[in-house]
Amino acid sequence: MSDFRSPIDTSVPSLSLQMPQMTTQQHRRDYSGSITLDDHTLGRPASGDAATVQEGAETDPKLSEGMTTLHLGSAADQPSPPPPTDPAVLKLVGEVLASEQGIPALLQRLKQSIASAKEFGTFLKKRAGLEEDSAQTLKKLARATQDNIRRPEHRAGTFVHVYEEMVHIHERMADNGIQFAATLLQMNEELLEAAGNAERNRKVWKANGLAAEQKVVDLEAAMRKSKAKYDSLAEEYDRARTGESRPGGGKVLGAFKAHKSAAQQEEELLKKVQTADQIYHSAVTSLQTEKAQLQTTTRPEIVKSLQEAIREIDSAVGMQMQRFALNNENLLLGNGLVISPFRNTASIGPNQPRSMRYAIASISIDKDLDEFVAGFHSKVQPNPGEIKYERNPVLGPAPSTMGHSSLPSVSHTSKPSVSQAAPQAQYQQSPQSFSINSRTGPSNSFGSPPPGGPGLQGPPGPGTIVPAAASTPTSAEPLKSFHQPNHSRTFSQGNMLNSPVSPPSQQYGAGPAPGAPRFPNGGPTATGPPQLGALPFQDNEGPSAKSASPPQLGLPYQPPGPSAPPAYSAPNHGPPASKPVFGVHLGRLYERDGLAVPMVVYQCIQAVDLFGLGVEGIYRQSGSLNHINRLKTMFDSESQAQALDFRNPENFFHDVNSVTGLLKQFFRDLPDPLFTTEHHSSFINAAKNEDEIVRRDSLHAIINSLPDPNYATLRALMLHLHRVIDNSHVNRMNSHNLAVILGPTLMGTDPSTAITDAGWQIKVIDTILVNTYQIFDED
Repeated sequence: MSDFRSPIDTSVPSLSLQMPQMTTQQHRRDYSGSITLDDHTLGRPASGDAATVQEGAETDPKLSEGMTTLHLGSAADQPSPPPPTDPAVLKLVGEVLASEQGIPALLQRLKQSIASAKEFGTFLKKRAGLEEDSAQTLKKLARATQDNIRRPEHRAGTFVHVYEEMVHIHERMADNGIQFAATLLQMNEELLEAAGNAERNRKVWKANGLAAEQKVVDLEAAMRKSKAKYDSLAEEYDRARTGESRPGGGKVLGAFKAHKSAAQQEEELLKKVQTADQIYHSAVTSLQTEKAQLQTTTRPEIVKSLQEAIREIDSAVGMQMQRFALNNENLLLGNGLVISPFRNTASIGPNQPRSMRYAIASISIDKDLDEFVAGFHSKVQPNPGEIKYERNPVLGPAPSTMGHSSLPSVSHTSKPSVSQAAPQAQYQQSPQSFSINSRTGPSNSFGSPPPGGPGLQGPPGPGTIVPAAASTPTSAEPLKSFHQPNHSRTFSQGNMLNSPVSPPSQQYGAGPAPGAPRFPNGGPTATGPPQLGALPFQDNEGPSAKSASPPQLGLPYQPPGPSAPPAYSAPNHGPPASKPVFGVHLGRLYERDGLAVPMVVYQCIQAVDLFGLGVEGIYRQSGSLNHINRLKTMFDSESQAQALDFRNPENFFHDVNSVTGLLKQFFRDLPDPLFTTEHHSSFINAAKNEDEIVRRDSLHAIINSLPDPNYATLRALMLHLHRVIDNSHVNRMNSHNLAVILGPTLMGTDPSTAITDAGWQIKVIDTILVNTYQIFDED
């Protein structure tokens, strides 16, 4: 509690406020009714009329980033003292304080002062809360913006430097707000402490003062009562002595006592009068003593104490109000100097802070653009020179009719030749391929399906010219949210690209006989199924792998035995065979279609991102079972149909809830859950960690060990669900709600442990959704 000393203590210096900490060192009461603050109190210089801001060594080191010591000018700028009280009013005040109304009036006034102090303290506390929330929100926004602007998808050059400088300015403003809020809270505590002390003292003075006043009132009442009795007996005695009758014809006192004589009655009344006279005299003496004590000692002391308490609490409130005003001025000045600091023209240098406007004006749009484009110079291929047609001498001299043709003729034969391997390899390496562990992949992470559908049905038949444009996807507008040009796992323990996978006949329960070669023409793929690391759509292949891995799918394979069915049929022999999607292992889909994320998952995510993020209860509402079954049938049997492009809402009957139902049905029908049965117990054990960081890192490590198709699909799904959570203020679906709905669907259920694992499955999904950007790359 601040020390409010008596004005007679001449050793106490004037009230001093050290800004911006605003710590009250010593206080002085001014009983004239106002708070007197000298030049040192308000930080005013001894001379000079202009407002100055002292920076450098005079600046508080805690607020050196913005808030500085404030000086408000010369003494002429101080507010004029209040006018003195009117002498007539002072006379009335003296009369009231000297009367029995003095103590009650001061008690009531002290009560008002205490209530005002508490109210102002409440205001300071609420204002501090608002400032704290605002400052913390601003600081959080500045940090998030600073992290986002450093990502590669944003501009670089002078823009990013100025942007970071602007964000830093906001951080310093937030620091000023936090310091201001802390000062207000300290002022609130001091006010509450002063109000508490005043309230306790008021109770003591109320009890003592009112008790003394009441004692005098009681003695005066007793004196009046004894005087009335004394006067009555004296009147009776006088009538008995003179023999007069009572007024109104009544009998004299004691007339019923006929056995007493008049002399006896007179003597008896005389004794009673004398006794009453003694009692009356004693009462008057006691009243005079107590009243004199009250008027000369008790009442003045209590009145003085109450006056001091009133002035003390009022001085505390007034002082805190001036501190509040100075803090506001310091806050505004500090923020203003952060946004636009004073520039010293004599020492302009690179280390001198710039104003926000000056910094923003230094952005060079042309320079940033030129530097960005110049960065691609290393990728420019050298100019091979002019391209000319040179005829091979084997063919003899060029005829005159060939002089106008620059393209060689193409021989159409029904028998495949080695010259067709190049266009077939080109067909296999279509842009729909997805490089899971490559940091430089195609612009569309999932890839749009070629005209033939989401998966390749086989290369063109023999004798067919395949232009380079044949491998270009028909979808020219891939969804931006699915672009994943750069992606890599961290601390991966189960990367399938670096280890061979088991043959489909062992892993999925289907495939050719172990003794029969799967691909014709021998080569590296003749001994077993292709490994994921050696598939033709991987970017990190060598030239030899690209030339050897694509099988000649256009040639029908003839096994040694007459009864063995052909492994592949030519595409021109009939319509393409059905490619089931539901109920097929993710690895099998990856090997068959060449898509890291199945097309049904891609289309469903695309539809929800476009049309479902604002739908309340998305993934919780059930769609039409008829629509879900029709869409499921189309994906299983008509995967090449244009009607499966979910960018058109007509293709899913304008029912986005049916799309989410289809996506959940796909994951439920997987033979092995998305999180895999192998890692199910590891996920459950990781979810049981109490520490959030340990739980997140444990789940991250297990996710990195998932097979590549499962990892890619899980990553795409979690990034999509995080976008759903970002719109939870509209769709009412937060991470916990989504985890409750999708936990058993994505992790699978074991009948023996379904009940005990249900809560931990929700914990797993919830933790991954909350830490999506820590586990998966956002790009």
